[in-house]
Amino acid sequence: MPQLITQPAVLILADGTVVHGNAFGKRGTATGEICFNTGMTGYQEVFTDPSYYGQVLIMNNVHIGNYGTKAADVESGSVKVKAVIGRNLEEKYSRFMADISLQEYFESQHVVAIDAVDTRALVAHIRTKGAMNCIISSEEKDIEILKKQLALVPSMDGLELASTVSTQETYELGKESGKHKVAVLDFGIKQNILNCLVERGAHVKVFNAKTSFEELQQFNPDGYFISNGPGDPAPMDYAVKTVKQILQTNKPLFGICLGHQLLALANDIPTFKMHHGHRGLNHPVKNIITGKSEITTQNHGFGVDPDAVRANPGIEITHVNLNDGSIEGIRLKNRNAFSVQYHPEATPGPHDSRYLFDEFIAMMKN
Repeated sequence: MPQLITQPAVLILADGTVVHGNAFGKRGTATGEICFNTGMTGYQEVFTDPSYYGQVLIMNNVHIGNYGTKAADVESGSVKVKAVIGRNLEEKYSRFMADISLQEYFESQHVVAIDAVDTRALVAHIRTKGAMNCIISSEEKDIEILKKQLALVPSMDGLELASTVSTQETYELGKESGKHKVAVLDFGIKQNILNCLVERGAHVKVFNAKTSFEELQQFNPDGYFISNGPGDPAPMDYAVKTVKQILQTNKPLFGICLGHQLLALANDIPTFKMHHGHRGLNHPVKNIITGKSEITTQNHGFGVDPDAVRANPGIEITHVNLNDGSIEGIRLKNRNAFSVQYHPEATPGPHDSRYLFDEFIAMMKN
């Protein structure tokens, strides 16, 4: 394996903060909204999660890349983060099942990265100041030039990205003889969500984000799944309209993450941009119905308005975040529809929440 030649790189935040480090991955320049993930494992699944599209990701764990990368350990067909920031991004790896190193993987996926950064101090800064745009470069040394490029990057607030990462071609998974047909609206779905549906005997058909309700109906599904995805849900009028039409059928509907936010918007509950979001594998959530708590995987920078949820007589709150009290799950009282803000497929992460897929299957049976 060739030795990585150390080359300087720079990270600049929108508030003027300048951080120097070493280049990793592809040499170049990348921009996006900075955010952080607290997970210690599963970095390849995180990098390929479409919900991260448009974001520059700080990996808060000290060592990232030490078990290499493997072609099968992905949530989508390519890396979706715009760039990666790390303390020690490892070129060498020790897992015998790995295919290539993180350096080789980033180069093949055209991912710009920077390491030798004090990520804990940087995360503390983001937690205090909030999410903001940033730029990373290992090719341009002039700080003022980079600041001018950074000023042109659009804000994530109001940015519709889901249709960008959605499948362009409809495709099917599972056996056609499956007990339940599920129409999936793909706003950036993770592969392991689809796996969880197929493993439970569902015949799944995945549709582009902007597919009309009429086309979804032609599949004659037993239930509808509204997926996770990147960007701001507020400008997604096309998706909210479709969710409203689905609700009128009263067929079972299950939404995750962005799908949770779209279900809320379809019931006149506004969403808002969070200060720095929830991203990691260890977020505690309480199921109010059962009284049990779950350790959850999360990745979202927007949330649903808690006051509006509580004021809506047609909605029942099912889950709350034990760290900040934010709404993590809702259920409609007069429709067969429910959603959660976190990721119950939980890869990477624990399997505490996979019962939600069982509940969706049971709802279609009944």
